[in-house]
Amino acid sequence: MPLDPLPRGSLSPDKREAILEASLDLFVSRGFHGTTVPEVAERAGVGAGTIYRYFASKETLVNELYRDWKGQMARIMLDRFPIDAPAREQFHTFWGRLVQFFVDHTKAFWFLEIHHHADYLDERSRALEQRMTDFGIAFIQGAQQRHQLKPISPLLLIGIVLGAFTGVVRKASETGIPLDADAWNDAEQCTWEAIRI
Repeated sequence: MPLDPLPRGSLSPDKREAILEASLDLFVSRGFHGTTVPEVAERAGVGAGTIYRYFASKETLVNELYRDWKGQMARIMLDRFPIDAPAREQFHTFWGRLVQFFVDHTKAFWFLEIHHHADYLDERSRALEQRMTDFGIAFIQGAQQRHQLKPISPLLLIGIVLGAFTGVVRKASETGIPLDADAWNDAEQCTWEAIRI
């Protein structure tokens, strides 16, 4: 049975970080349903009861991890985004930042990819995902009004771009294709050609 959470001042940031890091590893390799709290505790080097002093449940843990990484991703993607630039420049910025997030935080990228439509995400996690989607829709609609992107559903265009990116990194991972600067540039250009007018 979960223990009552400890008062905030008695929690150790190091233990919390260890739990989150262990959870990230396990949720990526085994999925949410394939991961147990005792496995997280063992990987983090803490007792199973300790997990519940930081997180009320496994669902709470996965949601906090999700919001943490989705928030970091949002900051990387949106900070000083060139909102007044032509669509091609905006797309280049978006693609480059997505590449950088993937390179710097590969495990977190796959965690977000695996879990972003899961039924165990709570309202706050879904709202954060929706804010990112709304930003993408607004960017696309603006570019469509300037006749720079294909006049089809913005959600379909988002799917094409993210599907292309995920497909590239998945195939590279499966086959060992090196993702050097030329490969990223080629993938970016092909994806841009798929959505531009």
